[in-house]
Formats: sequence, structure tokens, C-alpha cells
Amino acid sequence: MIKSLRGTKDILPDDISTWQYIEAAGRDIFNIYGYKEIRTPIIEEAGLFIRSIGDATDIVQKEMYVFSDSVGRNIALRPEATASIVRAYIENSLFQAGGVTKLFYIGPMFRSERPQQGRQRQFYQTGLEAIGSDNPFIDVEVIALAAKFLERLGIKKFHIKLNSLGCQKDKIRVIEKHKESFKPHFEKLCETCKARFDKNVLRIFDCKEDSCKVVAENVKAESALCSECAEHFEKVKAGLDAISIQYTVDNKIVRGLDYYTKTVFEITQESLGAKDAICAGGRYNNLVKEMGGKDTPAIGFAFGMERLILALIGVAGHKSQVLGLDVFVAVTGEALYNEAFKLLNSLRMAGISSEIDYDAKSLKAQMRKAEKLGARFVVILGEEEFKSNKVVLKDMEKHNQEEIQLDKLIAELSSRPGLVLGSTTKGGK
Repeated sequence: MIKSLRGTKDILPDDISTWQYIEAAGRDIFNIYGYKEIRTPIIEEAGLFIRSIGDATDIVQKEMYVFSDSVGRNIALRPEATASIVRAYIENSLFQAGGVTKLFYIGPMFRSERPQQGRQRQFYQTGLEAIGSDNPFIDVEVIALAAKFLERLGIKKFHIKLNSLGCQKDKIRVIEKHKESFKPHFEKLCETCKARFDKNVLRIFDCKEDSCKVVAENVKAESALCSECAEHFEKVKAGLDAISIQYTVDNKIVRGLDYYTKTVFEITQESLGAKDAICAGGRYNNLVKEMGGKDTPAIGFAFGMERLILALIGVAGHKSQVLGLDVFVAVTGEALYNEAFKLLNSLRMAGISSEIDYDAKSLKAQMRKAEKLGARFVVILGEEEFKSNKVVLKDMEKHNQEEIQLDKLIAELSSRPGLVLGSTTKGGK
């Protein structure tokens, strides 16, 4: 038997309502803030990510899935979405609309890392990008939106950690300061982090090795911002204060990907344990230009969908469940099956989610199936009732039943509480 690859996971029907609940909440809140959905290819030229993320990062060095296609092109499965969206922004001239281009996405990403709770080799993210403004209130909007998204889902006990890396010149000074901090502890670092020391010292803060974690926790991290970047950061903090978004300034939030500048942030959530990061983001003011576009500032974030689902487990009242069914059509004899199928079709055309048994089972067995499917009502076609142009309507919650005129059934169902016409997604929370 062929099984799924390690690090990949089937999302089964019993779990899909939670995924759909998160996606629907995301689309709703993104729309309120003016963001529009974009869908980029899963495969891109590998150079796109090497150029944007940085060749000294773990993603590029160890985790990216890269292969040559039939004509020798170097192809990668996307390990993150920002580079793809910036490529799409430039290639499709989205800047021509003027102002800030606001985009959001939902989809799979791929990294060849050790599978763990909340992170697979094929994992899913939802996030956004705001491209075209360096206004600090865009930073405030993006961070506030991330917080409101979690609140909309009912997820509590999350913490926003905020920092600024400054401009490129500031970032060089920040890197030098961190080198000074790590230098006395160099021999305690793992071999990978010893190599990072010269290539990208900021990545040491993201190392998962215990020895490096201890060093990172104890080193002194200082800010080194120029006056312009310091003023920008103060305005971001003031904006968050003005709308009562709580945060903590943490100079060790560095976002080790090469493209980050100025504001960077992470959101952690207590129930996730050691792997508590649920969202991360920041500014990348130089990336559009570095990828061949105009000098264009931008900011974005990404949520890990699997992490969101883990956080939702602890939310009171939320549960993953099979989506309910409006009506199950049961039939007492094979002779009436054709009429039953016509009725099933009429219900569906009216926007009422409906199902029927295709195995010609007994009425008792059909009722058990209706209960298993979570049917709100069962319509029973019996020979005697059908002769009088009637059906039996059974309310599965109230456990009562009555005869209804067949030609008035849809109108009667439409008036019943608990039945939502045109929708099969009943809640999720």
C-alpha cells in the first residue's frame, strides 16, 4: 500500500469544518480592511527565493524543495509566499492602480524540515501583504488586523512582540552589535550557528539547538536605529497605543530572512508550548526594488494554519465536526425511488442540502444513516402517503413527525428554524 509522504497529511472531512471556519473568518476580516485575495503558483524559479530570502538562511540551504524540470530549469516548491507575491506585483504591474496594493493569500507552502506538531513539510499559511507605503500607520493596521483575526476566531492569551531592525544601514549596525554580543559565546554555538556568525548572525536567534537557545536568551540585544527609523518606530508604537493594541518591545525579534527592514513582529500563543509562534511578519522596504521593480516599501505577515488549529482546540465552544445536512430523503420501497430522486433534485435546486441512500437499505437503516449524517430533517416517501400527494416530515431534533403536502414541502422546510437555504456550512464555532 502506498502511503502519504512523511511530513504531509490528509485533511479529512471530519476536520475540514475547522479549516473552513478559519478561512472564512480570515476572508471576512481581510475584506473589512480592504485586502483582496491573490493566488500565486506553487512552483517558481528557485532563484526567486534564493534572491529574496537569502542564501545563508536555513530555508535556502537546507529546507527548500528544488528540482530540475525536463528542460533543465531550476524549480522550487514555494517555501513562503511573500517573494511570489512581490514577483506577481511586479510582473502584472499591480502598482499601476496607485496607492497601497493590499493582497491576502491562503495556501500550501513546502519546507523539508523535521515534521513536528503544528508544522508539516507541506504546511498551510494565510497572510497578507500591503505594498506601496512606508507610512507607520500601515504597520499599525497590519499588526492590528492580525490581532483582530485572532480575536475573531476566539483565540485568547496571545502576545505581540515588536521590534525594529531599521533601514539597511541600521541593520548593518544591528548585525555588528549582535556579533559583539555572540562573540564571547562563539564556542558554545552549534556548527551551523558558527557558520551563521559571519553569514547572517541574526539567524542564531532562530536556532532550535538547546545550547544556542541558552546563548541567545542571555546575550544582550540593543537597538541601533537612525533618527528617521527611530521616529518611524515611535509612531508605530503610538499608533498601537491609540487603538489599545497591547504589545511588548523585544530587541531579539529579528526575523532572520534577509529581506526584513524596519518594523518586525511575532505573535505567540500560550497553549502552543515551546513552538508558540502563531504569526510573524514585518517590513521589507527593499525587496521590490531588489527583484527588479521600483523602489517600493511594503509590509506583511503570515499565520501558520496548523498552529491556528492547535490554538483553536482550547477555545471554549469550538469543535471540529461533520457539517450538518438539512434533509435526508428516505424511501420505503424501490418502486418509489425514482420519485424520491426527483424530490432530492428539487430540494437541491432550492438550495437545501440533501442526501439519499443509494444502497436500497431498509427504512430503519436509512434513518440510522440520516442520524449519522447529522440531518436536521428526514423526508419519508411512503406508498400510502404518496398516493395522497403527501410525505412524512420528521424533525430529528424534536423527535416528532407530521404529514406535509408534497407540493408545499420546500416552502414548509424554508420556514423551519435551523435550516439555512443555500448553505452547507453551519458554523464551526
